[in-house]
Amino acid sequence: MPDFPLEPDRATMTEMGSLVLGRIVDRVDRLPSQPATNPLSAQATAELVESFLAPPPRQGGDLKRLLERLDEGADCALEAAGPGHLAYIPGSGMYTAALAEFYNRATNRYGGIAAVSPAFAALEESVIRWIATQVCGLPEGSGGLLTSGGSLATFSATVAARHQRLGEDLAPGTVYTTAFAHHSVAKAARLAGIRAAHIRVVPHTTDLRMDLEAAAAMIRADREAGLRPFLLVANAGTTDTGTVDPLPRLAELTRREDLWFHVDAAYGGFFRLTARGRDRLTGLEEADSVTLDPHKTLFLPFGTGALVVRDLAALRAAHDGTGSYLQDTATPGGVPDSAYLGPELTHEIRGLRAWLPLHLLGTDAFRDALDEKLDLAEHVHATLSAVPELEVPLTPDLSTVVFRIRPADGDPVAIERADAASRRLLDRINAHRRFVLSSTVVDGRFTLRVCVVSHRTHRDLIAEALEIITAETARIVSEERAASAAVGALSAPRPARQGCPQG
Repeated sequence: MPDFPLEPDRATMTEMGSLVLGRIVDRVDRLPSQPATNPLSAQATAELVESFLAPPPRQGGDLKRLLERLDEGADCALEAAGPGHLAYIPGSGMYTAALAEFYNRATNRYGGIAAVSPAFAALEESVIRWIATQVCGLPEGSGGLLTSGGSLATFSATVAARHQRLGEDLAPGTVYTTAFAHHSVAKAARLAGIRAAHIRVVPHTTDLRMDLEAAAAMIRADREAGLRPFLLVANAGTTDTGTVDPLPRLAELTRREDLWFHVDAAYGGFFRLTARGRDRLTGLEEADSVTLDPHKTLFLPFGTGALVVRDLAALRAAHDGTGSYLQDTATPGGVPDSAYLGPELTHEIRGLRAWLPLHLLGTDAFRDALDEKLDLAEHVHATLSAVPELEVPLTPDLSTVVFRIRPADGDPVAIERADAASRRLLDRINAHRRFVLSSTVVDGRFTLRVCVVSHRTHRDLIAEALEIITAETARIVSEERAASAAVGALSAPRPARQGCPQG
């Protein structure tokens, strides 16, 4: 180690980099065979967590040993980067994006004020413009910023809508969304100063889409009550089921009623790169603002969100502010300062982790990968729909398929038993550790989810998953029938006992 350990020399940097790179390549290469869930016991997990809570030592350690510890910590997790992560909405993280991020962290350019790093600020702006115009279909002149994720993007959109439509009078402001909106929507509204009682949950139709007529009626009723409806948030792929709201009709409603139209496309937005996605997400181009998560369906590392808006001036007006110490930072033409478009002044250059893969691989590669995910979801839906013991209530709009054990009849007790069986089914499936599913509640019913998003998930893994799901379903249903038969035998009336003959 050199005399100044915070400044390693060239030989030391090369040695350290080789150690890290070798481990990363080995880890990525092993992903297809890695368990999808945490392989450690609860006790082993607790002991490992405790070891990582220890403070740093006064004297330095050995990099190889520290990397071994990091590998232990990385293994103690759901393997979100692997092909078997079919739970939640996976974020698989491409290797090329990791390389970009390594370069980004080493160069360490500041991204809040464009003048400080004008070329990299322009690089990030090019990614934002591509998302706004080419992906979402917003007009030229639209823009936005890259964020840490969909939650911050939705918050900034809510603040912009509030600022433009309500000004300083926040008390009567009213927001409209559905029961299937991501919980960050209501959280953003509360953080933006909107009363929780003024966050309206619009009823949904039988296919889980926002009910247009119900929304219109609620807006009218609130206006008559003296409130100020200002924001409607629609879904372009719900987290629960991947369902898309009727975006064109909702856009028309918001124009008629003069509401800001925000679309949560954190999960679904990048499917517009495909022909099917553009068709199913028609209406996104009519939004005032759109949330997207490149760390989902653009396969980038976690911590990469995006907000794009039709009117960039409205976004800036809501987030503007400066200090005299920034008077020397003149903005280069055509590249806005991200610090004035969102709450973060310290803004890293997030665009490089998208720019390098997009330019290295080309957008067609991402389109083809997303088309594959739609194909795989259709295959999952068709296969599970053919299992008589399973109820598959929705045709997928995107790449999420939901299913559950079919109840024997519509009796509440039968439904309750089916839900309990579905919970056991999830545990049985995930116990294989080859892949992992998650669950949700849809209209009061416990429901399993298969979400096909990872760029590493292909037909072979899905075939294995379907084989396990169908086999475990058969076992669960067989056990249920055996248990029902046993209960029926116990509760059946016994024949009258014959009296003893008199002696």
